[in-house]
Amino acid sequence: MTSRTRSVLSRVAVGLLLLLLTGYVIWRSLGGAVGIAESGLPEFPDWPSPSADLSAGGEGEFYFTSYSPYDFDILLHAWPLAVPTTGFGTLVLPEGASADRPVPAVVLVHGSGGIAPGRERRVARTLADAGIAAFVIDYYAPRGITEETGYMSKVLAVTEFDAAADAYGALLLLSTHPAIDGERIGMMGFSYGGMAVRIAMDERVRESYAPEHPGFAAFVDTYGPCFQDWGTTRVNGAPLLTLRGTEDRSNDLTACAEREAELISLGIDVDARIYQGAGHAWESETPRRFFEDSPYVAGCTIRYDEAGHSWIDDVPIVNGDPGDSRAQRVVMRLSSGRAMASCVGSGYLIGRDDETREKATRDFLEFLTRVFRPAAAMGSGGI
Repeated sequence: MTSRTRSVLSRVAVGLLLLLLTGYVIWRSLGGAVGIAESGLPEFPDWPSPSADLSAGGEGEFYFTSYSPYDFDILLHAWPLAVPTTGFGTLVLPEGASADRPVPAVVLVHGSGGIAPGRERRVARTLADAGIAAFVIDYYAPRGITEETGYMSKVLAVTEFDAAADAYGALLLLSTHPAIDGERIGMMGFSYGGMAVRIAMDERVRESYAPEHPGFAAFVDTYGPCFQDWGTTRVNGAPLLTLRGTEDRSNDLTACAEREAELISLGIDVDARIYQGAGHAWESETPRRFFEDSPYVAGCTIRYDEAGHSWIDDVPIVNGDPGDSRAQRVVMRLSSGRAMASCVGSGYLIGRDDETREKATRDFLEFLTRVFRPAAAMGSGGI
């Protein structure tokens, strides 16, 4: 090696060292990983005060009281520490709904991509045409997420536990509406929202967020991934309908059957429908194709202990203290990637499938009509 070569390499090494030192100084000045996460989290919007009740009736956009727990331990045991949040949703009423003829309702919870063209609002209209009110909640906008926010930023800033909290906030608000029967309100979630459905079935969650309310009267999980075992030992007894496709890799059908068997063992009436050849998000207006870069979890189970902390085997995933900030919990989620590396895959079938959409629509309408009709037969009105 010539002296000139050694001189060049020396200058390169010094340059790299200075670059690393500069990066470290910047990293420390921003507060390290937590500081960077804090600066990247969107601010919650300054919205109007939430409605305490809907005694005046009507439909359209409404704000309601909610919280942002971020993780299961806060949702279960420390919800007063959750960030107070103003939830938001759009209510669609069936024709003829009134205080003299109250109707059942369904809270619709969107997927991780947000409210999708052709899905939540179309389903809301379909429900209304069948005599069932629908409340489409948006769990992203109340937490500062916009259409321009990247996908990974969305799912790191807002969790399925936040979505479940919003669903209960919506339940309590709808129960005050004179044209809605507060004891016949169901919950239907799509993908990420389907995960929130199974969280909401846990009686511990109802006791935290709606202790004076009997809870949801029906649940519909539409292709919600099944890699999480919540450790549920008590449920409120409402029946569950699950809708999945054989070609949807984001739904490990073996794991889904295990989750459903756990609920059946607790006394839940589970109606599981699996559509041959169907992928994910069949209601979407997105053309059906195989999305190679879409991640999913399969081959492992994240289990939650009684404290609400998560584990894969004996490896902790998110085991924070109640006082940890959302930014600290974001960092913990990011750090969990190493433990989950072996069970994260990529690529599955997504997009519009009219045949499956028609089957699924028929199935969830039949299920909800069957669940809600006994009260109607007793004179409560509605369907």
